[in-house]
Amino acid sequence: MAFPCPQLLLILIVTLIAASEADLSATGGAKKKTFVFRVDHRAKPSVFPTHAQWYASAAFSGGGATPLPLLHVYDTVFHGFSASLTPAHAAVLSAHPSVLAVFEDRLRRLDTTRSPQFLGLRNQDGLWSDSDYGSDVVVGVLDTGVWPEHRSFSDRNLGPVPSRWRGACETGPGFPVSLCNRKLVGARFFSKGHDASFVGGGGGINQTVESRSPRDADGHGTHTASTAAGRHAFRASMAGYAAGIAKGVAPKARVATYKVCWKGSGCLDSDILAGFDRAVADGVDVISVSIGGGDGIASPYYLDPIAIGSFGAVSRGVFVASSAGNDGPTSMSVTNVAPWLTTVGAGTIDRTFPADVILGDGRRLSGVSLYSGKPLTGSKYPLVYPGKSGGLSASLCMDNSLDPKTVAGKIVICDRGSSPRVAKGHVVKDAGGVGMILANGLSNGEGLVGDAHVLPACAVGYSEGDVIKAYVASAAVPTATIQFRGTVLGVKPAPVVASFSGRGPNGLTPSILKPDLIAPGVNILAAWTGAAGPTGLDSDSRRTEFNILSGTSMACPHVSGAAALLKSAHPDWSPAAIRSAMMTTGRLDDNRRKPTTDESTGKPATPFDIGAGHLNLDRALDPGLVYDIATQDYVAFLCAIGYDPRTIQVITNAPTACPARRPAAEDLNYPSISVTFPAAAGSAANQSRTVRRTATNVGSMADAVYKARVEMAKGQGLEVAVTPRKLAFTAGARRQRFKVSVTATAEGDGGPRFAYLVWSDGSHEVRSPIVVSWIQPL
Repeated sequence: MAFPCPQLLLILIVTLIAASEADLSATGGAKKKTFVFRVDHRAKPSVFPTHAQWYASAAFSGGGATPLPLLHVYDTVFHGFSASLTPAHAAVLSAHPSVLAVFEDRLRRLDTTRSPQFLGLRNQDGLWSDSDYGSDVVVGVLDTGVWPEHRSFSDRNLGPVPSRWRGACETGPGFPVSLCNRKLVGARFFSKGHDASFVGGGGGINQTVESRSPRDADGHGTHTASTAAGRHAFRASMAGYAAGIAKGVAPKARVATYKVCWKGSGCLDSDILAGFDRAVADGVDVISVSIGGGDGIASPYYLDPIAIGSFGAVSRGVFVASSAGNDGPTSMSVTNVAPWLTTVGAGTIDRTFPADVILGDGRRLSGVSLYSGKPLTGSKYPLVYPGKSGGLSASLCMDNSLDPKTVAGKIVICDRGSSPRVAKGHVVKDAGGVGMILANGLSNGEGLVGDAHVLPACAVGYSEGDVIKAYVASAAVPTATIQFRGTVLGVKPAPVVASFSGRGPNGLTPSILKPDLIAPGVNILAAWTGAAGPTGLDSDSRRTEFNILSGTSMACPHVSGAAALLKSAHPDWSPAAIRSAMMTTGRLDDNRRKPTTDESTGKPATPFDIGAGHLNLDRALDPGLVYDIATQDYVAFLCAIGYDPRTIQVITNAPTACPARRPAAEDLNYPSISVTFPAAAGSAANQSRTVRRTATNVGSMADAVYKARVEMAKGQGLEVAVTPRKLAFTAGARRQRFKVSVTATAEGDGGPRFAYLVWSDGSHEVRSPIVVSWIQPL
């Protein structure tokens, strides 16, 4: 399917908007919005010294004495600018011959100690030792900023800042330049998109809680930055939970923060792009982006600032990790699916924070909690479920939905959904409740995450919630209490794919399997801001040095930190080689040595849930073979999915010519293999496709022979043939090509089918998932 040029799309859309706004103009003027313009920077007339001067000139804007009101000017990963304009004015500018594309600013949300050991990292051994703990690699974190005084960002015993570093420490209220150091080597903030949104009638930045500086008022950015690269912090805990030594995956890597998200206001595309642009210009080696895909639906790559910004970064050798989104376990819920991104889902670790609900009839139901206040001491209290008679809002414990006469002095059952989990506890407490049981809905299943509730509270799974509600409905005088059991280590099974983790298939380009892999993302302890309580709610006056959070936002920086270690150990590896090393060595089993399971179903996880497996840094240091990808390979992929040269230039920032014979998207040299067949009436059998891959030997032995084998459960209805079945590498031939032919046989039920290709030389196992699925042609 051919995709139309985005410029034409915008003209069609904006023309309609402009027509409707003619009426607005007659009654007081059209409302301004922020637009991002992608410009062919090569077209700049030589009379203008800089691109910014050209963009602001009458020659560019079409006349008039008033300069174009530029917000951001992009000149590294993206060339162009953002500006606050009426849609009619944007439509005029979109017709400029040098404008490649225009898109309206969109709001995005954040995908919100023991995990390094769970990844296989050990002191004085393996990847930590071989990489010198990531020393001198710079990790750029696009998030909510940083709490710079935190001891996780201490520069004690670190060497000088790498001489190649070009970043800066931007100042603001309460943020002098002295707060940056040899660990926190850079800190910037980007607010022009939000400022323009406020002027245009949007929310803007809440300056009663925010600081116009890189300082983190939210906590999310401090948590992700310290997860990736925090220093060793002894006696760390969250109110006694998860006590121990907190440390990031790459403890000696340098951190540069780019505040593109603001507390309560989210993250705007124009500011995200500015953060990418500046980070790459500053000289970061790795970028970590725990930001969701807007409305949960994957945008075309040429309209996605994370896809565009990350392409510019990866093409300059910068590794980019992104979160897979928290909309699981729904199929096709994964976001940030561009093939040059490393997309990270979330799994559990072998630590939990159990709490039990003890019913009046003696039954004990398991849950989790991070409540740290005065316990209920075993006393039983009346138990009530407002949803029994109070309607949907009362069942969800929404604001002003609970009648104090009904809940005062009682433990209240609240259904999960619609409002933050911790906010429900505030509602119950304000109505006089003494405790809360937070019950999962069907979509959440049995997946549980701990929260630092403001009153005694426990989260329970869907089945336990049903048992408790049935007890309330049947008992004459239902009562209960909650017992908190602290921190438990050595939990089995682990990892388990978190129920909330974004799932495949890839809804934008099914020929690329996403997510790529999973990493620890449930109940993760890391540094926290001094400006917010552990719940993050404005009404929470508590303060904590460390906090425990869950989400693919927490999984993403584990991979960012891992990339820093691998980059330090192998400075010549490309971003694609680093991703390949992580993917082909991923773990598929849990700590019981059984297949990793899906929390939402209890069944073995598939590649749509787990990607290539769970991050396993014990093996990623020495993967044997990698599947490398160059910039021109990504361009060929974009040609393969039907983008025309002008559309591709929106992403790549370079003129492109697609070959007369369109390449196959499945032939991108990806570490996983995803084959799609058209879903036709009748049998799905006897359909076949061949994909091509190139393996590069990065092992210590230049002369190596790898043999192929295919692993597949019985009844998959697949035949997989590998040609050749043996790859011989030498010092002069470190790259070898092969083909994989996949045929759907008469067996199977028409659903997705899975297998694994493994190349082995006796000491390395290079594993790639194979996914076969059927899609309905558009």
